[in-house]
Amino acid sequence: MDVNATPSTRTPSAPRVAVVTGGSRGIGRAVSRELAQDGFAVVVNYARDAAAADETVAALTAEGARAIAVQADVADEDAVAALFDQVEEEFGGVDAVVNSAGRLALSPIAELDLAVFDAVHRTNVRGAFVVAQQAARRLRTGGSFVGFSTSVVGTQFPAYGAYAASKGAVEAMTLILARELRGRDITVNTIAPGPTATDLFLEGKTEDEIDRLAKAPPLERLGTPEDIAQVVAFLTSPQGHWVNGQILRANGGMV
Repeated sequence: MDVNATPSTRTPSAPRVAVVTGGSRGIGRAVSRELAQDGFAVVVNYARDAAAADETVAALTAEGARAIAVQADVADEDAVAALFDQVEEEFGGVDAVVNSAGRLALSPIAELDLAVFDAVHRTNVRGAFVVAQQAARRLRTGGSFVGFSTSVVGTQFPAYGAYAASKGAVEAMTLILARELRGRDITVNTIAPGPTATDLFLEGKTEDEIDRLAKAPPLERLGTPEDIAQVVAFLTSPQGHWVNGQILRANGGMV
């Protein structure tokens, strides 16, 4: 990919095309389905679980969508560049990139194994940067980039130090990238979900912990992957295109 090349232009009859990293499970899978329902051709990126990605693609195509699964470690710049090459070859270009791939590790700061810290930041910071870099090079005019943070950056719960630090970096990049894409009609935003009922969130938590977190927002429930996917759908739609450079705390009012 020539970084100085102009991204391709979508013809009026061609579908919009979305790349969803981590698109086979949890919030990413809900995003893939929501965008497919909105008429996007969807590229479901996955790191290791090919079976889950294939299942997601099968579900989308059964509903009449165009979808493919492509493996790539988001922190590997060569693999991510190859992912975008494949998307451009298959569909002609990219109109939305949603970086929902992420890694979570809970531990008090004093006790966290630094190897775990490095793994979290490899995916959540380096991976976010690599995907954003390719998105900046490849997105067509009128496109959208959506990153993912966490409301824990604001709530600052104990044991989330490494995770919140990694997502704080994502938030710091958001407005910078939006400003760097001035003149290309491309939006850049980050969604910061609150407690959301995914396998990643529920793993290792007791019923009491889950109940306490569910009661924290004024709406008194956990978010669902579909709640978050609908925010993504708005940000990648023409109706949401005036929202740019923002961090959206999609958390039911949790402070």
